[in-house]
Amino acid sequence: MRLTLRVWRQRNAAVEGAMSTYQVDGISPDMSFLEMLDTLNERLILEGEDPIAFDHDCREGICGACSLVINGDAHGPERTTTCQLHMRSFRDGDVIDVEPWRAAAFPVVKDLVVDRSAFDRIIQAGGYITAPTGAAPEAHATPVPKPDADRAFEHAECIGCGACVAACPNGAAMLFTSAKVNHLNVLPQGAPERGTRVLDMVERMDAEGFGGCTLAGECATVCPKGIPLSSITDMNREWLRATAKGARR
Repeated sequence: MRLTLRVWRQRNAAVEGAMSTYQVDGISPDMSFLEMLDTLNERLILEGEDPIAFDHDCREGICGACSLVINGDAHGPERTTTCQLHMRSFRDGDVIDVEPWRAAAFPVVKDLVVDRSAFDRIIQAGGYITAPTGAAPEAHATPVPKPDADRAFEHAECIGCGACVAACPNGAAMLFTSAKVNHLNVLPQGAPERGTRVLDMVERMDAEGFGGCTLAGECATVCPKGIPLSSITDMNREWLRATAKGARR
């Protein structure tokens, strides 16, 4: 395959960026999108040019690091992570635009790499449980009803990639935050912090500069792990419950 790539290049957050055009040849349809970028970077290095910076780690759809907007879609045309997107999703001769996540809370570090530490600070605000020290309890010491366990697992699948923020027209982080809140709040282990957790995490989310949610639904559409849009309404219900009970008094 022969492709034309238009890639966002930006040296650092202090300078303006621009799209640069590259031609890539000999791309196999079985390559992943990141392997295709590796091929381009190998050529750029041999030519003495600065390779394109992009995030990656596991390349197995687990870590969520591969954050790219491809032809306007977070992670590309398939509902998967960028590392699991294969070049057979494109056609020979295609022009492909590659950009970083676009959100005020995700400043560009270099090229296609953005700083997503705002997500870390949201989790630090309340994404934890009270864990007593000492010997580990028996596995079945705290029974969890099957529906609750299934719901917790559904939300625990969130990998924090940030596609929901990149796809949202408002740059909101409600789907991510709701997944982290609901994952713990539904379990008995998360009960001690249930009230303060949702208040603290939502407050931190707002402080990080994410936009407001208008339930456009784009976040759930692009989520590679299928976190449902109803997760947001569940978190809103938790927030109203905690506010009414005066969880911080």
